[in-house]
Parts: sequence; structure tokens; C-alpha cells
Amino acid sequence: MLAFLCALCAVCGALAAGLARAGRPSLPGVESPARFVAPRPPQPTLAERAVRIARTQLGVPYVYGGASPGGFDCSGLVMWVYGRLGIPLPHNAAALYGTGRPVSPSHLEPGDLVFFHGLGHVGIYIGHGRMIHAPQTGEQVEIEALGERSGVVEGARRVVAA
Repeated sequence: MLAFLCALCAVCGALAAGLARAGRPSLPGVESPARFVAPRPPQPTLAERAVRIARTQLGVPYVYGGASPGGFDCSGLVMWVYGRLGIPLPHNAAALYGTGRPVSPSHLEPGDLVFFHGLGHVGIYIGHGRMIHAPQTGEQVEIEALGERSGVVEGARRVVAA
């Protein structure tokens, strides 16, 4: 009896496999309405794209008034990064503080702008208590922990598309 059941299972399996290869349903007369459609990966947000672009500039030298990959100052880096995303921003840290919408430093998200030293310095928050910024003459665009800066975060803004 066991041999008979094994043989029957083998025949049914072969029949189903043959029908599937032929592009026909495994049960005659039964069409499955299900179709597999792979989900699209989520599109990165504006802020995620800004952080990604800023990371490409790590190591670029600080240049006072600079706003290009040849050299950046703090606000020039922010202006250039968001400019690549079609968002024009001013080339001045204090003026940048008037853009976007305010964010509490306790609710920072990657892509937010963080301000220091009486709004005299700005960086792009990248998460985990760190930012990308162009620090000062003689240095390069770098990642730095917010807590390593002299002074505290004096404010933060979230850049939004128009």
C-alpha cells in the first residue's frame, strides 16, 4: 500500500510540474488571479539625498566664501548640497536660519541644519548625534559629533521643498 501511495504522489507531482512548465494552471480549469509584482524600493527623501550628497564632499578643503567642490565654507556647503536638489538657499549661516521650519534640537533628523556660535556656523545633521560641516581655515569638510563642537546647538531648521 505504501508503495502505491508513493507512486501516486510521484505521478501527481510530475503532472503538476509538466503543466506548470507548459504555462497552464496546475488544476485544469482553475486560473489563479494572483500575480507576483515586486515592490518598488522606497525613494530616498529629500533629507536622505542631501546627506548622501554632503558625504561625497568629505575631505574638500575649507575655503572662506567657498561654495563649490574646490572648497567650501560652512554655509557654502549647505547651499551647494541643497542646490543640487533644486532648492536654492542663501550663502550665509544666519540667513539660512530663516529657511525651512524650526526643529527642536531634541527632534533632529538627518538633513536638518544645525546652528552654532550665535548663528555664525552651520552643519548638516546626519543622525546619531553627528553632522557634516566645513569647520574652519586649514581644515576639511568632515563628520563631527555635535557634542565635540565648542558651544551648544543654538537652533535647527528642517529644509522643505517648495
